[in-house]
Amino acid sequence: MRVIVTGAAGFVGSHLSRRLVQLGHDVVGIDAFLTDSYDPGVKRKNLGSLLDDRRFRLVEEDLRTTDLRPILEGADAVVNEAAMPGLLPSWDKLDIYASNNIVALGRLMDAARETSIDRFVHVSTSSVYGRNAVGGEDQPTRPVSPYGVTKLAAENLIEAYRQNYGFSAMILRYFSVYGPGQRPDMAYHIFTEALIDGRPITVFGDGTQSRSNAYVDDCVDGTIRAIEQYRPGEVFNIAGSASITLNDALAVLADAVGATPTIEHAPRAPGDQYETRGDITKARDAFGYDPATPPEEGLRRQAAWHLSRRAEADS
Repeated sequence: MRVIVTGAAGFVGSHLSRRLVQLGHDVVGIDAFLTDSYDPGVKRKNLGSLLDDRRFRLVEEDLRTTDLRPILEGADAVVNEAAMPGLLPSWDKLDIYASNNIVALGRLMDAARETSIDRFVHVSTSSVYGRNAVGGEDQPTRPVSPYGVTKLAAENLIEAYRQNYGFSAMILRYFSVYGPGQRPDMAYHIFTEALIDGRPITVFGDGTQSRSNAYVDDCVDGTIRAIEQYRPGEVFNIAGSASITLNDALAVLADAVGATPTIEHAPRAPGDQYETRGDITKARDAFGYDPATPPEEGLRRQAAWHLSRRAEADS
């Protein structure tokens, strides 16, 4: 297949692109390397050897402004990983979130319709559920952050295209992805770097909030299964194999890097989720999604990546 991956230089997008290429698919990665999210240099490093692979082509364009039809022409599938991520910054940058998470999607769907692409996988988030994301895909959607609001609006835009144009997409709701290469603004990345440096860690709330994070390799496996066993018009949770509290995750990371954490507590952050525990029964039944990585193992792999990166930088 020829697969278009938007946000291809991001955390999940780069892992997905690499795995698709390894499986023998041709990948066209689109990325604007926006400075509004995080350092574009980090994103370029994410791509690494992909840039030298004949099966991968990078297109540096912005979904909000470029003519996407020539890029999508002849593709078999689109996976829309592109988004403006992060809960806390969304309170101050609503215009940027709306343009990247809603307007860009509309333009991408227009191009997909005009080029007759019949497999369109859109990546959404557990944040559409709200404070507590516990259960299956039929739980209420009550986002409590501007980020979650824009991602739910994107899902509703897809439904509007279905009703008016017969355009169907498959929606995957990722539950905060972690693992080697995790975005530098995400909690486990911040915690691990602070632990290695011996810096204090700020925990918003009491640390009892829990997550059923999806390990990146499991997430990529689920996404590829979704492309191959396409279910248009359906929504699926892509969550981890089990939940873990923030306090327990910190303990695992500290042990993995051989550090004793210094924790400072702060009030709960606005829009933060308290509990995520995604039911993946629907995804398992539909396309065999079966996350294999327990949270403790995944966290240790991420910690090892941080240590390895430090060792390379020091050598």
